[in-house]
Amino acid sequence: MIFERVVRPGLFRLGGGDAETAHEWTLRRLAGLSRRPAALAALRSAYAVAAPRRVFGLDFPNPVGLAAGMDKNGVALPAWPALGFGFVEVGTVTAHAQPGNPRPRLFRLPESSAVINRMGFNNAGAQALADRLAGSRPLGVPLGISLGKSKVTPLDEAVADYLASYRALREHGDYFAVNVSSPNTPGLRALQDREHLDALLGSLVGEKPVLVKIAPDLTEPAIAELLAVCLDRGAAGVIATNTTLGRGGLAAVDVPRSAEAGGLSGGPLTVRAREVVSFVHRETGGRLPVIGVGGIMRPDDANRLFDAGASLVQLYTGFIYRGPGLARAIARAARP
Repeated sequence: MIFERVVRPGLFRLGGGDAETAHEWTLRRLAGLSRRPAALAALRSAYAVAAPRRVFGLDFPNPVGLAAGMDKNGVALPAWPALGFGFVEVGTVTAHAQPGNPRPRLFRLPESSAVINRMGFNNAGAQALADRLAGSRPLGVPLGISLGKSKVTPLDEAVADYLASYRALREHGDYFAVNVSSPNTPGLRALQDREHLDALLGSLVGEKPVLVKIAPDLTEPAIAELLAVCLDRGAAGVIATNTTLGRGGLAAVDVPRSAEAGGLSGGPLTVRAREVVSFVHRETGGRLPVIGVGGIMRPDDANRLFDAGASLVQLYTGFIYRGPGLARAIARAARP
């Protein structure tokens, strides 16, 4: 209540309402907080909830994670478990540092509890993240690292690009997410087809769990083909879903701004994410664990994903609109 009535309105006014300015301001504050052990301990006592799960060989203190995109470069890592998250996914990171797309590139649609982003994998690069993680203390929760293709890398060299990032980071991540579904890097979604994905997973699957993050815009036959590759190549699981290029489910007042290019996340994705999670679970007979993400705005949304077959869930847009209390509430209410 305090977050939604006091904190969120203040954040949403920062930078004249520019969403990325608020994002950067929040990360700076959380990075500062991460250097204050007493403050972290106080937050943990308020937010941390024990609801342990064991998934793809890893132990999770609770099933609620922070999705990739919130802390791309891992600048505020200790803060996230203190705010109640049972795991953290950093990135998406690329082999080459890149600035991403021109600003503005992040837009709120408040009446729909939604966000449009066309960030374009802005990050400091895989080696910079590796250097930061090498100097950090153990996180206390599983750390996932989302890998993407550098924009400068041609599609036919994508495998080498992902592999370079993986080699730089493999000793630091507990699991790796292969992001082949962002709509904001030209040609990236082509890597979801059988031939490209087979080559990619063939090079990456090994000692650490590797998951594939899929788009909500794929048809069921296309998802089924992707899942067959995942099973054949020994992928540890699937993250369902990324942002959508669709614009359905928006409040009327948000429709004019929805013409901004980019991927849509938040409330309008709630139903579609659940449909994809359910299909993945049915299609694989539960053999591929699923991390459900997309449109989780309240504990019931998360429980519906668990009922659909998700083993874990992740927050991004829900955290923006509901604050850290959402992770705590979901963990408390989570159905096994």
